[in-house]
Amino acid sequence: MKKIIFSLMVSLVLVSSLAAKIKVVTTLPDLAALVSAVGGEWVEVTSIAKGYQDPHFVDPKPSYILKLQSADLLFKIGLGLELWLEPLVIGARNAKLKVVDCSRGVPLLEVPSSVDRSMGDIHPFGNPHIWLDPANGRVFLDSIAAALKRTNPANASFYEANRAAYSKKLDSALSVWEAKLKPYAGTKVVTYHNSWPYFGERFGLVRAGFLEPKPGIAPSPSHLKELIDQMKREKIKLILMEPYFSDKDPNFIARETGAKVVKLASMVGAFNGTNDCIAMFDYDVNLLAQALKGGEPK
Repeated sequence: MKKIIFSLMVSLVLVSSLAAKIKVVTTLPDLAALVSAVGGEWVEVTSIAKGYQDPHFVDPKPSYILKLQSADLLFKIGLGLELWLEPLVIGARNAKLKVVDCSRGVPLLEVPSSVDRSMGDIHPFGNPHIWLDPANGRVFLDSIAAALKRTNPANASFYEANRAAYSKKLDSALSVWEAKLKPYAGTKVVTYHNSWPYFGERFGLVRAGFLEPKPGIAPSPSHLKELIDQMKREKIKLILMEPYFSDKDPNFIARETGAKVVKLASMVGAFNGTNDCIAMFDYDVNLLAQALKGGEPK
């Protein structure tokens, strides 16, 4: 009888451990989408930033602290992107919270040799917009699956199978995106903020200028004039921008130069139809290809 009771107790513990979802908080919705893809029904995921927001500037709301207080895992991009995050983690006082830096293992671009305040909002560890190269999603998937396995070893095979399946799906989509943009490799573009080096490197776009004279610094009239002169001189006909900036200045430059303004989704959920990572890159690549081949972006 004692053996039967003991076996029942062990079974109840195992069932309980399997039934309990891992509570996850992510800084960006892109990471939340990947966590959902790997964790499936065994995770409960909340993203702090929304897809239409500037990920550099997120208001620290009390509700975020409450989410972090009960979370098991926190996934962040790192590289100094989420400077708003530390006060939230400190405020949560959650000793069991494990923080996963998803930049580990990603080849970094634009790592400065020195930094000072006169350079604007320069990131000392490299450009942090690493999620905008879809190939980096493989690294994120590895980090996510490893963290979920450590937290819930009983479902390790489930997480691994989902990681492998989504990675394969991402690889297949990436080959399609690269093929669509290959004819336009070497095209010069101007961007609003320096969000697109990883995207540009992946798809062969040359970033020839920025509306911001320095990262985080609003464009001045003199800088806009210099940029207009450059675009006319170099025949640059495309301006890429993020959804959270005003399009007043980009539209002004477009009128002066005959360029097109293309507003890309810089995070999952920025626009309708961009509710996961593959859908977001589908949206951006299709919009960009349409603009580059001479059609009007929609």
